[in-house]
Amino acid sequence: MRRTPVFEPGAGAFGVEAALVLKLEQLQHTGSFKPRGAFNRILANDVPEGGVIAASGGNHGLGVAFASARVGVAAEIFIPDTSPETKIEGIRDLGATVHVVPGYYAEALEASRSRAEETGALVVHAYDQPEVVAGQGTVGLELQEQAPDVDTVLVAVGGAGLIGGISTWFGGDVRVIGVELELCPTLHTALERGEPVDVEVGGVAADALGAARAGRHGFAAARRFVDRVVLVPDEAIEWARSRLWLDAKIASEPGGATALAALLSGAYEPGPEQRLGVLVCGANADPATL
Repeated sequence: MRRTPVFEPGAGAFGVEAALVLKLEQLQHTGSFKPRGAFNRILANDVPEGGVIAASGGNHGLGVAFASARVGVAAEIFIPDTSPETKIEGIRDLGATVHVVPGYYAEALEASRSRAEETGALVVHAYDQPEVVAGQGTVGLELQEQAPDVDTVLVAVGGAGLIGGISTWFGGDVRVIGVELELCPTLHTALERGEPVDVEVGGVAADALGAARAGRHGFAAARRFVDRVVLVPDEAIEWARSRLWLDAKIASEPGGATALAALLSGAYEPGPEQRLGVLVCGANADPATL
């Protein structure tokens, strides 16, 4: 894996007065944090002749395809037709077999499960396996080494694998704030209800963060170690993405800008002395849309 850098944009950056440290995970292999969990899952298991199989909105599929190619095993990826074409073509370019399924991630997941029963392939879940959650948590390990004085970390949430891993690494020593789409409040709703439940999926970042139900491992970690989950509207995500590009020339997809959107929209208001770590977690979008 690449040890992705951190960037300190300076006081007042993006209109935020608190001190910021951006963890630039969009510079990871394939443009997101996803290869971390994919490698950890594949390397921790004996891969059968059927290879590996995964369902993904796009970034996880890219991560699994990349890891599989490096390890030398076959990969099949099921992806919904609502995902950007750039992600679908990227998975194909990495050598994986791609199946495009009508709908969102949940429909792709169901189709992948049926195929896995036929082939016996090793399932690499997008967010709900211990090896995957632990792999994603290495983002937190790196951030703590690179910016040890950060006291609060903002993390975008889809199925809760990333925030589950990061919050478990910090173990309550650092405040961890989850940031979700108003139109897909997966973990927010699960924490309110006391268990993962299905939610409607929508929003500008649904291809990356559009899990209909939080994973049980990420949910368990969030109950112990996540301070809160805040919700942001699509407009705030688009604005955060624009500010990343205009102010710092950081290219991000909507999901990658979601954590920063919590600060720009006021969904999370830090204290004046807080030092914030903000994860920019993905960059897989057409640059023309910036």
